[in-house]
Amino acid sequence: EIVLPGDRSLAAEELARSKKVILGPGLRRENEQVIACKPGRLHHKEPNTYWVDNHQQRYVPVKGEAVIGVVTAKAGDIYRVDIGAHDQASLSYLAFESATKKNRPDVNPGDILYGRLIVASRDLEPELVCVNSSGKKGKLGVLTDGFVMNCSLNLARLILRENCPLLRELTKEMPFEIAVGLNGRIWVKAKSQRETIALGNAILAAENASYEEMPKICENIGNILFS
Repeated sequence: EIVLPGDRSLAAEELARSKKVILGPGLRRENEQVIACKPGRLHHKEPNTYWVDNHQQRYVPVKGEAVIGVVTAKAGDIYRVDIGAHDQASLSYLAFESATKKNRPDVNPGDILYGRLIVASRDLEPELVCVNSSGKKGKLGVLTDGFVMNCSLNLARLILRENCPLLRELTKEMPFEIAVGLNGRIWVKAKSQRETIALGNAILAAENASYEEMPKICENIGNILFS
C-alpha cells in the first residue's frame, strides 16, 4: 500500500483498538488515528508493527535506533558526534561499558562509533550511548579499521530485515564484519582492502535488486575476487 503524508492507516487503527501497536518510521499517532507523515510504501510485520519505507536521504533521529557516527570534537566530559542529522549528537564518556572518572574510554576526534540513540526529539539535541539496555558493550563502541560508506536510509533498513538474503549470501563468498547504521551509514571490514571494496560494491548494488537477484550479485563478486 502506497501512502502520502496525511493518509490514515485504517489497519493499524483497527489493531490498536484491541492491542498495543508499534509504529515505526513514517507513522505517528494523533488521538485514535494513525497517520502517515512520509510518502512511501506501508509495511506490516506480524504481529503488531507498522512502518513506511521511502528513499529519504536526510536522517531524522529516532530514539532506540543504532547509528554510525564520526567523533568531531571533545568538550569537557562530552564528545560531539556527527550522525548525519540536523544536529550533532552528544556522547558522555560515562556512556561506555565500565567507564568511570579514572577509567575513561580511549575515544578521539576522527574515530568511528557505533552507538544507540537514547534521546531523539525535535526540541533536544540527540544523545548517544555505546552500551545496550543491560549496560554491556555488545557490538557497540569504536569501530577500528574497515571502511564507512553512505547509503540511502531505505537500503540500511532493507539489509536489517530478517528475510533479506543479502548478508547470508555474502558470507558464502568471504568472511567479513559489518555494522549497519539506520542513519544511512554502513561500516564493513574484510581480510583485505580489495575484498572490503568488493563487499561495499555488492551491498550498494543490492538496493535496486529483488531478493531473487541478490544471490547472483554476491556470486558475481566472489567470481571476480577469486578468479
